[in-house]
Amino acid sequence: MDLDLKSKTAVVTGASIGIGRAIAKALALEGTRVVAVARRKELLETLAQEVQAQGSGVVIPVIQDIAQEDAAKKLAARAIAELDHVDILVNNAGGSRPLPLDAPDHHWDEAVTLNFTRYRQLAHALLPQMMEQRWGRIINITGKSEPEGLNAAFAAKAAVHAWAKGLSREVGEHGITVNCIPPGRIMSEQIRRNYPEDYRKHFAEEEIPVGYWGEPEDLAALVVFLASPIARYITGTVIPVDGGLRRYQF
Repeated sequence: MDLDLKSKTAVVTGASIGIGRAIAKALALEGTRVVAVARRKELLETLAQEVQAQGSGVVIPVIQDIAQEDAAKKLAARAIAELDHVDILVNNAGGSRPLPLDAPDHHWDEAVTLNFTRYRQLAHALLPQMMEQRWGRIINITGKSEPEGLNAAFAAKAAVHAWAKGLSREVGEHGITVNCIPPGRIMSEQIRRNYPEDYRKHFAEEEIPVGYWGEPEDLAALVVFLASPIARYITGTVIPVDGGLRRYQF
């Protein structure tokens, strides 16, 4: 299926490894020009070389710590300078933040800034030019809604869901869609480091209906579809990619 992405441009944050890398690569291989944002220069350059070798789209590495003050405004300006305009934003940079009950406020502030505020700021910085061209896609990689303990990232991702739903109702008339994707158990460096293979196998057999942990490409496939003109009537949604792990009905 031709997803009609060859003329599009995109920004993907947290693009050096894992889910973000798979998303940036998948979009580029569809012919999209992608600004790939992360802190690790060598990994971004390797990604750009891989895409170039396959002769499809273009990946432009941008070294940026999204947590830094004014990062969203600077990144939006840089992306527009590199691409002329931005059609697609994939907010992916973030991180788990389990906290004790007595955690100081600045730990909470850091988690909310990284996992919610930067998403909002970057989207709002890019929205005016999306509205002007009357087309845009904002896709947020979020998190699960069933926390097993106190984790500031879960609270921040829940805020992303609420903000994205409201935003989708404001910008739909401009041809802009806003959606969220909470990943299930997707393989990554962190997963391999924190969960031994025998645990992963047992967990998959007991908890994941399809029987295995997902790969970043499994989630990237949905992002590419939602980023395309074909997905014009899907907005304001939260669509898990989790192999059936979640048990709630909606």
